[in-house]
Amino acid sequence: MTTTFPDVTISTDRLVLRPFEEEDVTALTEMMNDEGVTAWTSVPHPYTRADARRWATRLSHAERTEGRGIVFAVTEFLTQRLVGIVHLQNTNWRTRATEVGYLTAPWARGEGYASESVLAVTRWLFRDQGFERLELRTPADNTASQQVAQKIGCISEGVLRNAWIVRTQAADGSWTDTRTDLIVWSLVPEDLDDADGYGDYDGYDGYDAYSVDRADGADRELTR
Repeated sequence: MTTTFPDVTISTDRLVLRPFEEEDVTALTEMMNDEGVTAWTSVPHPYTRADARRWATRLSHAERTEGRGIVFAVTEFLTQRLVGIVHLQNTNWRTRATEVGYLTAPWARGEGYASESVLAVTRWLFRDQGFERLELRTPADNTASQQVAQKIGCISEGVLRNAWIVRTQAADGSWTDTRTDLIVWSLVPEDLDDADGYGDYDGYDGYDAYSVDRADGADRELTR
């Protein structure tokens, strides 16, 4: 049984989803220091260039090679600018189920990139990889993330109470940890079949996925 995803690049009309590279370090550092990213995720703060380099050159690749999932750097097709991340994680190869996380750079919000990229990965996951379930977990107050889940047709399944920690910023700029609920969403293949049969959806017309031969050199270091 296959226990790692293939090393692929996925393209849509507007976006290219590919493995991270060292050239992404500067943009990644800026993106991950955004207040919205700090508030809703568990990434280090401040997020240093060293953090970005470790992620771009080692940690993101180890997610795939060690069987936990796969990480895509989301870039604009025309400009090649980094505009977000899609991360499949906590993959269960026996049940063919995985969890998706995503974020969008502050300079690219409002363009629909999150829903377009997550939908492209979902189609690839169900259609090409034979997966049967995709799960999303969104903090209770993160309405932007919830809108992405709704836009791509996710079904809300319930609430995990007190299951996550978010950060709130004080007037002096300091951050404080606060517990919150997580809303659980899911997609299964028939949800996409019912929506569009893998056809046009919200201005998005199909995708291309192709394998990439790489020598990651990823180590066994995990992110927190």
